[in-house]
Amino acid sequence: MASVPAVLTSEWTKIRTVSSTTWTLISAFVVTVAMGAALCAVMNSQFDQLAPEERATFDPTFISFSGMILGQLAMVVFGVLVVGTEYSSGMIRTSLAAVPQRATFLLGKMLVAGVLALVVGLATSFATFFLGQALLGDHRTDIGADNVLRAVVGGGLYMGLIAIFSMGVAAMLRSSMLSLGILMPFFFLVSQILTAVPGAKTVARYFPDQAGSKIMQVVPDALNSDPAPYGPWTGLLIMVAWVAAAVIGGLLVLKKRDA
Repeated sequence: MASVPAVLTSEWTKIRTVSSTTWTLISAFVVTVAMGAALCAVMNSQFDQLAPEERATFDPTFISFSGMILGQLAMVVFGVLVVGTEYSSGMIRTSLAAVPQRATFLLGKMLVAGVLALVVGLATSFATFFLGQALLGDHRTDIGADNVLRAVVGGGLYMGLIAIFSMGVAAMLRSSMLSLGILMPFFFLVSQILTAVPGAKTVARYFPDQAGSKIMQVVPDALNSDPAPYGPWTGLLIMVAWVAAAVIGGLLVLKKRDA
């Protein structure tokens, strides 16, 4: 029977020795910060051309997180690779032979990878905020303003939760290609498109990315967007519920199906 510390050490060794997982985390940081900085610079130069309603609801904190739409995709890849590589390489049989307690194995993997994703997410969130505010000029805010720290920390939590959600989905589907084939279009296209469709907008607001992203908003209805039926913390709880469902689903599949 493998001990929990041994499982955690083993999973940490797996993650840090696989270059693909390391590079996806680096990509999440670089892409998010770079895109957020670029859009903040553009917004600063074009601010006077915004409609009066958009200027009145301008959220300098949320605009600095504009790169999150691409950064979250890198986190999706990271989460899928952490779990899916075990199946694609055939290592899942060896891993389960070493750790026959399947719940301990999967939860240990998710804990190590989730903490790592959270640390990278927080570093990304703070970096993109401070760089974005520097580029917003007179339209910037500061970390001490009301609810700004909550939004910045929330950005890191959001990225970590996206990674854990992706791990749960990969554990259910047991395939990196299938998981990426579902999650990438969902977060990058389907979720974004449905928010613009009047009939589907109400449902799309409860998708994990749409609900979770509310934690990064300081100004409600930023840039004159449609109001959400919940606040930032409720939105984060909705995302946590999605993550919990994915993790439980992954555990059930791992326990009931052969490796």
